[in-house]
Amino acid sequence: MDITAELVKRLREKTGVGLMDCKEALKHASGDMEKAIEFLREKGLAKIQKRVGKIASEGLIASYIHTGGKIGVMVEVNCETDFVANTKEFQEFVKDIAMQITASNPLYIQREDIPEEVKTKEKNIYIKQALESGKSEKIVDKIAEGKMEKFYQEVCLMEQSFIKNPDITVKELLEELVVKLGEKIVIRRFVRFQLGETLSD
Repeated sequence: MDITAELVKRLREKTGVGLMDCKEALKHASGDMEKAIEFLREKGLAKIQKRVGKIASEGLIASYIHTGGKIGVMVEVNCETDFVANTKEFQEFVKDIAMQITASNPLYIQREDIPEEVKTKEKNIYIKQALESGKSEKIVDKIAEGKMEKFYQEVCLMEQSFIKNPDITVKELLEELVVKLGEKIVIRRFVRFQLGETLSD
């Protein structure tokens, strides 16, 4: 199939990837735009995996104060170079993550950050609930595992649905940005303040 300049241009506009890579992706996908985007995404993520050892020490710290001043968030997102930190795409991503934390109140960045004792306690609660509702002992573990997945989706930032596009997770949003900008990007840490949350009556 003949890959036209217009097709290449459209793919570049959608992904921000270089012209030669766009042309290669379209050839690989026989001109199918969606398959070409998927190809670029896979290729980009493969490249990023090779950069795991790179240090992401540049980036931004952003804050977001919710209307009314009742909730505030600070988040640090790192990348490899100051150049990427100054791009519009990176800056918008950091702001979006601050808004995500404000709206969805995650407790951890990823499930690996959850202490084992917290996971065990949570799973035991689900097992007890299943047994008390009359479920067979043979399936309570499976039920508990299913509820644990929902728990991770609620409390882990990377597994939450992105507030601006619930069809993707925060992790998928991050992966798209990694492919687009070509650098390792890490959501390093965050803190969320809610007015009066630590005060006793």
